[in-house]
Amino acid sequence: MQVAKWGNSLAVRLPADLVRELGLKEGDRIDLIKGEGAFRVQRQPRADEVLESLRRFRGKLPAASRLNRDAAHER
Repeated sequence: MQVAKWGNSLAVRLPADLVRELGLKEGDRIDLIKGEGAFRVQRQPRADEVLESLRRFRGKLPAASRLNRDAAHER
């Protein structure tokens, strides 16, 4: 990989194989995670993926675990 100047920052160009493997698209955000002697690249979930995962929980909390706005604001 090559490090290049991009405005006032530095950028790394990712190999096409890695881009395909991670399913990256323009505008995606990634994390570089330092492991034991190596770095790992991980794609952050897209907004639509986060919303879909939240929708799976809709209506699944037990009634006793539901949040109550009035109780949350009591002092």
